[in-house]
Amino acid sequence: MQTVRFHDRVEAGRLLAQKLGKYANQSGVLVLALPRGGVPVASQVAGALNVPLDVFVVRKLGVPGNEELAMGAIATGGIRVLSGEVVDSMGIPDGIIAEVEAREQRELERRERTYRRGLPSPDVQGRTIIVVDDGIATGSTMLAAVAALRQLKAGRIVVAAPTVAAAAFSEIKKTTDEIVAVIVPEDFQGVGQWYDDFSQTTDDEVCQILREHGTLAGA
Repeated sequence: MQTVRFHDRVEAGRLLAQKLGKYANQSGVLVLALPRGGVPVASQVAGALNVPLDVFVVRKLGVPGNEELAMGAIATGGIRVLSGEVVDSMGIPDGIIAEVEAREQRELERRERTYRRGLPSPDVQGRTIIVVDDGIATGSTMLAAVAALRQLKAGRIVVAAPTVAAAAFSEIKKTTDEIVAVIVPEDFQGVGQWYDDFSQTTDDEVCQILREHGTLAGA
């Protein structure tokens, strides 16, 4: 029985960082946070490892009427990943895909403007990327992030989150170089159940953290 709970994302990030110690002070290592909730977790990881922090914006393309099911995703760097299996099996027409993609593209661009302020996307080619979220339930968004990072020719990809559902852990393990978690519960109703404080991270908080790490100008 899993009894570990996290007070908040800061504590969760500190505990997660302890499991990633072998990457400390290594040149070529970059921590990428999935905003918004992954940013305060990743901040602790990057700080403890003494490596740079940036954000990697991924927007899942959910199936209309069943948004939790991903038919694809778009990501930082102009990356588009489609699941031919989901699209074909559900007979999703091109027009619906385009409609969903356009909506998510608008939100991705809004977040890019907010978090980057015109700065270029991080260069991941050949680097060891530790991609961090505050928890992983179904794994669809993280799988999309991994696929996007592969397209961008990242070197080693390490997925890290404080809590990962056991089924998602097994699925992600097949597609990434390493997956690291503090707890991997079998009984997983949602990420929030493993936190005492799971209040929403705001855009302002994301920008403040990026400024503290020198990623965003205006510190």
